[in-house]
Amino acid sequence: MAPRHQSARPHKRYGYWYLVRRVPRQFSSYDGRNPVMLSTGIRIADDPRAVVASTAVQKLDESLERYWQEKRAGRDVDAVARYEHALAVARKIGVSYVPAGALATSPVEHIVQRFELLQNSDAIEKPAEVSAVLGGEDVPPLMLSRMMDEFQRISEASLAGKSEAQKKRWRTPKDTALATFIDVVGGDRPMSSVTRVEVLSFRQHLQDRIVGGEIEIDTANKIIGHLTGMFVTINEVNQYGLPAIFAKARISGGKDKRRVAFDPDFVRKRILAKGLFDDLNDEARGIIYLVAETGLRPAEACNLKQATIRLKHAVPHVQVRPDGRQMKTDDSWRDIPLVGAALKVMRQHPDGFPRYRDKADSLSALVNKAFASRQLRPEPGQSFYSLRHTFEDRLTAVEAPEKVVASLMGHKWHRPRYGKGPSLELKLKWLKRIAFRSPTTV
Repeated sequence: MAPRHQSARPHKRYGYWYLVRRVPRQFSSYDGRNPVMLSTGIRIADDPRAVVASTAVQKLDESLERYWQEKRAGRDVDAVARYEHALAVARKIGVSYVPAGALATSPVEHIVQRFELLQNSDAIEKPAEVSAVLGGEDVPPLMLSRMMDEFQRISEASLAGKSEAQKKRWRTPKDTALATFIDVVGGDRPMSSVTRVEVLSFRQHLQDRIVGGEIEIDTANKIIGHLTGMFVTINEVNQYGLPAIFAKARISGGKDKRRVAFDPDFVRKRILAKGLFDDLNDEARGIIYLVAETGLRPAEACNLKQATIRLKHAVPHVQVRPDGRQMKTDDSWRDIPLVGAALKVMRQHPDGFPRYRDKADSLSALVNKAFASRQLRPEPGQSFYSLRHTFEDRLTAVEAPEKVVASLMGHKWHRPRYGKGPSLELKLKWLKRIAFRSPTTV
């Protein structure tokens, strides 16, 4: 970004709040306006102290900075706006947008139908409608460096239920994959200019890293998968008509890695040993005991709140609910009775664990480090999350009904769902059968 001038602030113009800003010298050759005046659309009378307008001006200022940066990088952002407007107008009229070049190769009757549509709707004299129906705007090039932003824009609906931390976890590996690809193929360029040869060259780069012991096959395939997903989605949604350059790019030979459960005796004697985690903060220590006794996913434990912790109920329990986050599956919605150490922990933390709310990655990193330093991961593949797998093994060992196991784990029940499912009392019965002996202090 360009060096900041000063904190953007609202200005009064024509009864509305505006962003008023001079074009910085380094961008003056790309923008002939001086000053730039952009309306927030907020009336001064409705927001006399500019409380709402201040936020709106900051967003306008950030957008203006991006506009100048794009112009200096040689990208025609105005062309993007014109193209997106053409797409929207075409949809409103009731046709799919087809660039003129592609439309020219269509059957003659299709072209005639579009002319007739313009005449019948009295749009023949409206330049915007004519351009939209007859493909007057070229498809603007999308730079590789902007693909992730475009992919996120396209994915807005599916991201709506995610918290900010979940959105960050969704985006970070894709950003990393894209940055690696740009570096390997020799720098930023239009997405449409990437060739199959370059994709195969990138694949070879990943294979070389695998052979050199830097990464594993599964990691390489995840990188390829992220790139493939972005290319395919953007290509389809924006109707670019690009070839499937990432087809069959995955590397064969990967392994299906599964987390390895702890032996229940190991959990009882070692992990739940008195005082073992006294050096951890009380919230992290409490979550360890809670996950061990309930099989909750660490993220589910971290995001419990007062409203989902039901200690005064006849059967004390916790409720797994979305609460501003996207749940892993629809079946994750469930109630879990509290027994043993889990009940003690929740009585000490009736408001949940605010230190780790929506920060399960930080919690898991801390706990896994603590496990490693205490030699609590005797087998490859074991981690903090393995306590959840141990929980399922313990239920299986006492021959709990599969429907009860699925209800406690938050897994899909393989038969059609009838009724309300296992009650809290029934689930409590089975949890009491597998409960660990609770430490005197948690």
